[in-house]
Amino acid sequence: MVSAAAAALLLANLWAFALFGIDKARARNKQRRISEATLLQVAFIGIFGAYAGRSHFRHKTRKQGFSTRLHLIAMVQFGMATGLAWAWFSQR
Repeated sequence: MVSAAAAALLLANLWAFALFGIDKARARNKQRRISEATLLQVAFIGIFGAYAGRSHFRHKTRKQGFSTRLHLIAMVQFGMATGLAWAWFSQR
Protein backbone atom coordinates (compact mmCIF):
# COMPACT_ATOMS: atom_id res chain seq x y z
CA MET A 1 0.00 0.00 0.00
CA VAL A 2 2.74 2.46 0.98
CA SER A 3 4.83 1.67 -2.09
CA ALA A 4 1.80 2.14 -4.36
CA ALA A 5 1.09 5.53 -2.80
CA ALA A 6 4.76 6.51 -3.13
CA ALA A 7 4.77 5.45 -6.78
CA ALA A 8 1.59 7.45 -7.44
CA LEU A 9 3.09 10.55 -5.80
CA LEU A 10 6.30 10.14 -7.79
CA LEU A 11 4.33 9.90 -11.04
CA ALA A 12 2.22 12.93 -10.13
CA ASN A 13 5.32 14.98 -9.42
CA LEU A 14 6.97 13.90 -12.66
CA TRP A 15 3.76 14.80 -14.50
CA ALA A 16 3.68 18.26 -12.90
CA PHE A 17 7.35 18.84 -13.74
CA ALA A 18 6.79 17.77 -17.36
CA LEU A 19 3.70 19.97 -17.78
CA PHE A 20 5.65 23.07 -16.77
CA GLY A 21 8.32 22.18 -19.34
CA ILE A 22 5.76 21.50 -22.06
CA ASP A 23 3.94 24.77 -21.36
CA LYS A 24 7.22 26.71 -21.44
CA ALA A 25 8.11 25.15 -24.81
CA ARG A 26 4.65 25.96 -26.16
CA ALA A 27 5.00 29.55 -24.96
CA ARG A 28 8.32 29.92 -26.78
CA ASN A 29 6.86 28.44 -29.98
CA LYS A 30 3.67 30.52 -29.74
CA GLN A 31 1.53 27.38 -29.64
CA ARG A 32 -1.64 26.64 -27.71
CA ARG A 33 -0.80 26.71 -24.00
CA ILE A 34 -1.71 24.57 -21.02
CA SER A 35 -4.17 26.52 -18.88
CA GLU A 36 -3.14 27.84 -15.49
CA ALA A 37 -6.07 25.94 -14.01
CA THR A 38 -4.66 22.66 -15.32
CA LEU A 39 -1.18 23.46 -14.03
CA LEU A 40 -2.61 24.27 -10.60
CA GLN A 41 -4.80 21.15 -10.51
CA VAL A 42 -1.80 18.96 -11.26
CA ALA A 43 0.24 20.93 -8.72
CA PHE A 44 -2.34 19.99 -6.08
CA ILE A 45 -1.27 16.38 -6.53
CA GLY A 46 2.42 16.96 -7.33
CA ILE A 47 3.46 20.19 -5.62
CA PHE A 48 7.16 19.29 -5.45
CA GLY A 49 7.27 18.57 -9.18
CA ALA A 50 5.42 21.80 -9.87
CA TYR A 51 7.91 23.85 -7.86
CA ALA A 52 10.85 22.00 -9.44
CA GLY A 53 9.47 22.50 -12.96
CA ARG A 54 8.70 26.14 -12.29
CA SER A 55 12.24 26.75 -11.09
CA HIS A 56 14.03 24.59 -13.68
CA PHE A 57 12.17 25.98 -16.68
CA ARG A 58 11.83 29.48 -15.17
CA HIS A 59 8.18 29.38 -16.01
CA LYS A 60 5.32 31.30 -14.36
CA THR A 61 7.74 32.88 -11.89
CA ARG A 62 6.62 36.47 -12.48
CA LYS A 63 2.87 35.91 -12.36
CA GLN A 64 1.92 36.98 -8.85
CA GLY A 65 -1.60 35.55 -8.96
CA PHE A 66 -0.32 32.17 -10.09
CA SER A 67 2.43 32.22 -7.47
CA THR A 68 -0.05 33.03 -4.72
CA ARG A 69 -2.32 30.16 -5.69
CA LEU A 70 0.63 27.77 -5.95
CA HIS A 71 1.81 28.78 -2.46
CA LEU A 72 -1.73 28.29 -1.11
CA ILE A 73 -1.77 24.77 -2.54
CA ALA A 74 1.57 24.09 -0.85
CA MET A 75 0.21 25.34 2.48
CA VAL A 76 -2.91 23.17 2.17
CA GLN A 77 -0.78 20.13 1.39
CA PHE A 78 1.53 20.87 4.30
CA GLY A 79 -1.48 21.13 6.59
CA MET A 80 -2.92 17.88 5.29
CA ALA A 81 0.41 16.07 5.68
CA THR A 82 0.82 17.44 9.20
CA GLY A 83 -2.68 16.32 10.13
CA LEU A 84 -2.15 12.84 8.71
CA ALA A 85 1.20 12.50 10.47
CA TRP A 86 -0.32 13.66 13.75
CA ALA A 87 -3.20 11.19 13.41
CA TRP A 88 -0.85 8.35 12.51
CA PHE A 89 1.56 9.02 15.38
CA SER A 90 -1.31 9.52 17.84
CA GLN A 91 -2.48 5.97 17.22
CA ARG A 92 0.92 4.50 18.03
